[in-house]
Amino acid sequence: MIKPHGAETLTPLYVSDDAERTELIKEAEQLPSVTVSSGAAASAVMLASGYFTPLTGYMNIAEATSVANDMKLLNGLFWPIPIMNIVPDEQLTEAVKNTDRIALRDPNVEGEPVLAVMDVSAIEILSTEQKDLIIEKTFGTTDPEHPGVPAFAEVGDNVLSGPIQVLNYSYFPEDFPGTFRTAVEIREDIAARGWDKVVAFQTRNPMHRAHEELCKIAQRKVDADGVLIHMLLGKLKPGDIPAAVRDNAIRAMVKHYFPENTVSITGYGFDMLYAGPREALLHAVFRQNCGASHFIVGRDHAGAGDYYGPFDAQAIFDDIPTDALNIEIFRGNWTMWCNKCKKIIMMGDCPHGNDDYFTISGTKQREILAAGEPLPPEIARPEVAEILMQYYQSEVN
Repeated sequence: MIKPHGAETLTPLYVSDDAERTELIKEAEQLPSVTVSSGAAASAVMLASGYFTPLTGYMNIAEATSVANDMKLLNGLFWPIPIMNIVPDEQLTEAVKNTDRIALRDPNVEGEPVLAVMDVSAIEILSTEQKDLIIEKTFGTTDPEHPGVPAFAEVGDNVLSGPIQVLNYSYFPEDFPGTFRTAVEIREDIAARGWDKVVAFQTRNPMHRAHEELCKIAQRKVDADGVLIHMLLGKLKPGDIPAAVRDNAIRAMVKHYFPENTVSITGYGFDMLYAGPREALLHAVFRQNCGASHFIVGRDHAGAGDYYGPFDAQAIFDDIPTDALNIEIFRGNWTMWCNKCKKIIMMGDCPHGNDDYFTISGTKQREILAAGEPLPPEIARPEVAEILMQYYQSEVN
């Protein structure tokens, strides 16, 4: 199986030893604490799960700036997006300032329980110039209308860096018990299935027929044993379909339209950044850590609005060193129904032209579903369309 990024084995930061974790939980209740942002809490879950191997915690400003500017950690290892714990002034109490060990509380769980214990290496103030640089390099814009920019820009200016020990996986195991999986668990599942080549597919949306066929095309072209459908389970922008609805729709599609033991349906606990090309690189890093040998990067991968070109997330892989990642990228083209081929095709594999292709905008799809009408079979499988129609009608009513 493919090696993890920058390491021989995964380095999950979850404290798996029961006795040690019990002692840390007791200690944490006595420590000064901060309630971290949703993004920082999600990063802790990713660190706990082994997805962010080989990181040991949150970056300081020098490390984050190096990553933003050069996509490298200070030790030279490739890394595309800063992983930071930034808190507002009200969280930076005197008790926190005057200790080197703190508890991190989870904003996404009722009562804000302790999520992790942190050894504080440094507390630094992020200047406006530094913040703008990190935002611009990560998102390609500082426009506050971009859905990812405010989540970083408005979180505060106090950077707490250092290694962490994670005590739980936040709300993800309870809310998504059949879907949330750590990188460790996914590697174990791949091994148990006897898969060698695995192609991973990222999604924050339900999968229509174009997505289904893209996975099948990629699996066929790289001769993969299986497909890892790996859905984001964390926070999304308004208007995106909730994870539970997506999960149901994807499972219905796989049950009816994929051969048995060719798909693993899983999810990971991270908030969507909508960072386009940079986020595509991060997605590739943690799919390598999952054990996938190939990763599909499709049209407008991890994008939002018109901030990125449709294939910018593919082009960025041409700009990084060839040895930056071990995982191979499968570049997905426009995928749609062709009236002449009478099937879903990927542009470039079909001799026909635009006049022969059947497409409906996302906005029009939502209008159809909200009206209680089925999506055309060229767009969505009926089992998927039924689940989505029920969701949109519940939203309208």
